[in-house]
Amino acid sequence: MLPLLTTPQIREADAYTITHEPIASIDLMERASTSFVGCFVAHFPDKNTSITVFCGTGNNGGDGLAIARLLHSRQYKNVEVVVARFSEKSTDDFNANVKRLKKTDIPLKEITPGQPLDKVQSELLIVALLGTGLNKPLEGEFKRLVNYINSQNKTVVAVDVPAGLFADGEMPGDAVVLKTDLVITFQQPKINFLLPESGPYIKRWEAVNIGVNEDFIRSLNSPYQAVEEKDIRQMLRPRHRFSNKGTYGHALIIAGQPETMGAALLCASACVYAGSGLTTACVPQSGLTALNSYMPEIMAIVRDGAELPKISYDSFNSLAIGPGLGKGELALEVLRDAVINYKNPAVIDADALNLLSAHHELWRSIPENSILTPHMKEFDRLFGEHENWWQRVQTGIRKAKELSIFILLKNDYTIIFTPKGKVYFNTTSNAAMASGGMGDVLTGIIAALLAQKYTAEEACILGPWLHGKGGDELALPNRLNVVLPSQVAKRIPAVMAGLMA
Repeated sequence: MLPLLTTPQIREADAYTITHEPIASIDLMERASTSFVGCFVAHFPDKNTSITVFCGTGNNGGDGLAIARLLHSRQYKNVEVVVARFSEKSTDDFNANVKRLKKTDIPLKEITPGQPLDKVQSELLIVALLGTGLNKPLEGEFKRLVNYINSQNKTVVAVDVPAGLFADGEMPGDAVVLKTDLVITFQQPKINFLLPESGPYIKRWEAVNIGVNEDFIRSLNSPYQAVEEKDIRQMLRPRHRFSNKGTYGHALIIAGQPETMGAALLCASACVYAGSGLTTACVPQSGLTALNSYMPEIMAIVRDGAELPKISYDSFNSLAIGPGLGKGELALEVLRDAVINYKNPAVIDADALNLLSAHHELWRSIPENSILTPHMKEFDRLFGEHENWWQRVQTGIRKAKELSIFILLKNDYTIIFTPKGKVYFNTTSNAAMASGGMGDVLTGIIAALLAQKYTAEEACILGPWLHGKGGDELALPNRLNVVLPSQVAKRIPAVMAGLMA
């Protein structure tokens, strides 16, 4: 896992590296700027590109000065620097980099409070105004300058964080933030990069290693972690000879109404493709023909009329309930019967979540370590309205502990909250997967993993990653604008095989 640090932890890690490597802070800044430039050159190799570097007078501005000098040394021919001199304060490393810059022929000018801002002539802007220490919205001159840069319709690259964006914590909805085409950030992404509020301001980010002490970073025990491919490779278990369908468990999917059989079919088929040895779908009588036609490998328990189906829950290794189930009285009774009588972790999704939000008495019956898979609106129905995603993250941490459950909050970077207070961010998926039914497929995959005796935590980490990777392998190489849920389900066996090859 890649630890994601809060702002105080970032400062701690930098300070530890400076003291224990040991390395002077100005040299760590030079190393960071060199890493930035290496990434920048890969994205913008044309050395005739005209570039203006906007710098504040703190250490983020010092990075900007060093970047301008290093680009100049790499033969970028049209680099200029603009320093926002909005206070008399400046850091020692910023001042040292000003002296180094003045030994070159790079044009350097300053803008002061109230000074008119001329139209920028450069094609590309590198912005290093404010770093991770920002803890309040931009105001005054910095707000004016960022609004001005946003109005210029230029390609914008931010150094470490976009000016005005908090690295972590709750962002005011009306804050002014730099709009960027690329953020080249140091060591690891900032937590707020992975939340939807960053969407209007960051089209893309890349993290570059600057040599901060990784052992110390891990020792900080940040609850926030990003899932990496190496984690998935370590968790996945290959199939061995002399195994059989019983080895890989029996999953039960309770889903579907006559009008919403698609959800049940997608969920149950994904469960099959993700490796459940046996899969049974509990569906309405009217959906049986559709089920048999869609995938004959799926067995059936029929829900007929207004009677509860007779289910021997002890026969199943995993249970998923909710996709297309409906919200009527029978659906409520089916859910109540399932959570009372099934004793292992269950996957609760879609309509089952909406029923939970309306019938709080059911919470006490949910099996320990069960997995709830809400999208944002379902999350708010379950746990109350939230003004922003940082609030949802804090609620997710609290509720997962309080209820001894896993909460999988679906998002571009799906967030997994564990009963022990860990927060995992999934790092696969893409916008082509924004299609109805995609969540049903994810639920089926998680149910299959539970059937195969993965722990609930492993299933929560593996499921979204495999699901997103399947979508990435379909969309990104082929430049597809839309990927269908059924395509993702069918892709899962190849994704798993590729990881275990």
